[in-house]
Amino acid sequence: MGKVISITNQKGGVGKTTTTINLSAALAKRGKKVLVIDCDPQGNATSGFGVDKNDEDNPTVYELLLGECSIKDAIKRNVFPNLSLIPSNVNLAAIEVQTIDNKEREYILKKEVDWIRNDYNYILLDCPPALSMLTINALTTSDSVLVPIQCEYYALEGLSQLIFTINLVRERMNGDLDIDGVVFTMYDSRTNLSAQVVENVKNNLKYNVYDTIIPRNIRLAEAPSHGKPICYYDPKSVGSESYFKLADEVIKHTGV
Repeated sequence: MGKVISITNQKGGVGKTTTTINLSAALAKRGKKVLVIDCDPQGNATSGFGVDKNDEDNPTVYELLLGECSIKDAIKRNVFPNLSLIPSNVNLAAIEVQTIDNKEREYILKKEVDWIRNDYNYILLDCPPALSMLTINALTTSDSVLVPIQCEYYALEGLSQLIFTINLVRERMNGDLDIDGVVFTMYDSRTNLSAQVVENVKNNLKYNVYDTIIPRNIRLAEAPSHGKPICYYDPKSVGSESYFKLADEVIKHTGV
């Protein structure tokens, strides 16, 4: 059975989408069959894979959640070898209002993903930076959560809020939801702050903290504008090497 992982943090700008794109591509390069579901109305994961998020011929998560297409119709297959995508665009911002009368709306995505989860080794969900109906759908669908944390002063504060949310979802909606672990992003080795944040989180967090730390890296920042994961844009860069290390850790940790 495939492993479904939400990549989430209620705080914005922490590297969720960057991690979704590059971790999924690294897993695919390691021979794993991967599906990414872009659950963010901004559609940055979609464009980061070089997919036109405004292509009207291509069904998105929006049509899927409204029941206007099947999940198999929504999957854009092999955008890169071993890597498929369910895209997103700004239409998804209206989904909360449009599903307000659906009593099971927190489970719409789960019911769809259950049809295809055995077709993939990993299904990664890129979540919006808010506790919305979309995030709740992702968490009820997932086996676990991977939390990117930016190496900055307020990192631990945002993390405690997220853990509270995850525990709430576990109690009320998805008793099997687990926290895979925390991964540090945007690490700047030139500052003492980054090192202090890493030390602080490790000392105060009872959950798994991945050894791999994702550095600030120019090539990593450039890759999305070229519509490529870093392992295709610049395979020898520090950013690419870091995400391969993270992929290897995830594979070892999850046993998939």
